[in-house]
Amino acid sequence: MLRKLVVGTYQANCYILGDKEAGEGLVIDPGADVFRIVKEISNLGVTIRYILITHGHIDHVGGAKELKDITKAPVWIHPLDAAGLGFRPDGDLVEGQEILLGRYRLSVIHTPGHSPGGVCFHTAGAVFTGDTLFAGSIGRTDFPGGNHHQLIQGVIRKIFPLGDDVRAYPGHGPHTTIGRERRSNPFFRR
Repeated sequence: MLRKLVVGTYQANCYILGDKEAGEGLVIDPGADVFRIVKEISNLGVTIRYILITHGHIDHVGGAKELKDITKAPVWIHPLDAAGLGFRPDGDLVEGQEILLGRYRLSVIHTPGHSPGGVCFHTAGAVFTGDTLFAGSIGRTDFPGGNHHQLIQGVIRKIFPLGDDVRAYPGHGPHTTIGRERRSNPFFRR
């Protein structure tokens, strides 16, 4: 099961992915509104095993410490973005790493460009893209540590090959598909 909550001033997407049979879940990018996130977790009836962070910007990490304190779940982030957490992470996310959650298997894809330690999480039929790829756009690259060329190449080489039918769940805005973005996203038209 998958739930999306739009949280905080910057309207960031926080995702709760759960395997009801296993009774396990994980949270991606708890940027704010921790009470709402905890309420949704409670409604789903799962135990949170991981708190995963796509990148270290405040609108995606702002609630991580509070959620960790409540759920006792470890917080994982790429080491290049760990300073953005404001506390020591419990684990590192690195390219190719696999995270098991019930019947789900998520693989970590390092996609720097919006931030040096930006990552995406791929599982069967879906990819959580953080601020790397949006419906019709890409993440800003004018922040410190941003790199436009690196972001574009990361999407072309690592995200597009996942397949046109794969749904992309971004850090802001509506979901989309890889095929739609490959065909119509203005940042990838040649």
